[in-house]
Amino acid sequence: MAFQINEISNFKTSNHKERKRASFLQKEVTFFNSVFGNKVKEDFYTELGVLLKAGITLRDGLELLAQSIKKKQDQNILKHIIGDIVSGKTLSEALYSQKEFTRYEYYSLKIGEETGTLPLISEQLGYFYTKKNEQRRNLISALTYPIIILSTAILVVFFMLRYVVPMFQDIFKQQNVELPTITKIIIKLSALIGDYGLLFFIIFAILFVLNRLFKSNLRLSKIKDSIIFKTPYIGNFIKVIYLSQFTQAVSLLTTSKVPMVQSIQLVKQMIDFFPLQEALSKVELSLLKGKSLSSSLSENKLFDNKMVALVKVAEETNKTELIFDRLNMQYHTQMQQQSKILSTIMEPLIILLVAVLVGVILIAMYLPMFKLSSAIG
Repeated sequence: MAFQINEISNFKTSNHKERKRASFLQKEVTFFNSVFGNKVKEDFYTELGVLLKAGITLRDGLELLAQSIKKKQDQNILKHIIGDIVSGKTLSEALYSQKEFTRYEYYSLKIGEETGTLPLISEQLGYFYTKKNEQRRNLISALTYPIIILSTAILVVFFMLRYVVPMFQDIFKQQNVELPTITKIIIKLSALIGDYGLLFFIIFAILFVLNRLFKSNLRLSKIKDSIIFKTPYIGNFIKVIYLSQFTQAVSLLTTSKVPMVQSIQLVKQMIDFFPLQEALSKVELSLLKGKSLSSSLSENKLFDNKMVALVKVAEETNKTELIFDRLNMQYHTQMQQQSKILSTIMEPLIILLVAVLVGVILIAMYLPMFKLSSAIG
């Protein structure tokens, strides 16, 4: 069966309108344990692919998976999906009506239904989330220790400014000591923390909550992604992660014999990283003008020479799926290496930052003490 992108576009528009009808206050907010998270999706799609390949019907397979899931909220979502399928909807339509599932999953499953390769697509989605979860674990592993050190440093500096510096300040007032400029600055910072410390904490907590609530806000996402992309080293690390997802998605789509222009259109809506979305829009326009994929990619600095060269080879040998799968493996390996380097670099830098901050505060406090001891002597 031919792949019909127009049907998908029309369905997307209608479902998008249905989703907007839901009240903002009715949306469930979860911070540490998301409903039907990526780990659950990894197991769900992998096991669904195995069950479908074994000849079990879609409904029976979903019922078996619903029984194996422990979390009540995840079970309820699967029960809603089973109910939609019983009422005549396809799996992709049933999943798209649930806000926990992304456009990437909808498009991928729709392709599987259109081409009769739903078991294969389900397994590939499971593999996609396996890689995505592994990338997340690597990122967390790289940042956990530096974040702990940085948090400790912030607490130490806060404690010194809030409690230690005022003690010295009282001594200086009693002895009427002339304070150096650096000491005056530290005392002013201490007063600022004492007067507005709680306010700063409340603002930080509000920003954290708003970031979770407005995560899907397009304008805020663009600003955030642009800032991250321009951050030295971290921007390149994030770029590699999304290029890995991009190459894996194209490999999945080309496996289903989706034309390249339509693949780029779909991947552009699957990837939640604005710089890459913008680059893919330019690639799409170039392809529509008749240019080759390698030439279109070379016009954007986001895609490196290695990708452009291998894509050119893919065009000449008609091995697009193989080449993009190889690119995905290379970017995944590069991401693992960079996560280790990031962790190695950040740890000593943060320790150095802590030492400098604490040292500056101590020097600022002890300079007047030296003057005081000299005057007494």
